[in-house]
Amino acid sequence: MRVVGREKLATFCKAHGEARKWIANWLSETEAAHWENPHAIKVRYPSASFLAENAVIFNVKGNAFRLEVVVAYRTSVVQVLWVGTHAQYGRRHLKR
Repeated sequence: MRVVGREKLATFCKAHGEARKWIANWLSETEAAHWENPHAIKVRYPSASFLAENAVIFNVKGNAFRLEVVVAYRTSVVQVLWVGTHAQYGRRHLKR
């Protein structure tokens, strides 16, 4: 998979160094993966949540943080939309 939006992850990791290793591992695994459907993600990330329009929410560091991406299965692209704390995620989705 090709990951787009890495700068969001880099900015996040500068502020939250404790998540750096998890994010680095996720990036490495995601780039090596070929996700053809949500099931392929669920096999590796059982706690991932799936929303409309191919959005996927990953629990980072035991749910302390959340990573929101959109997966384009046909073109093998993962776009990072947002990453932040669990509390920020809750507030973000209350606004919608």
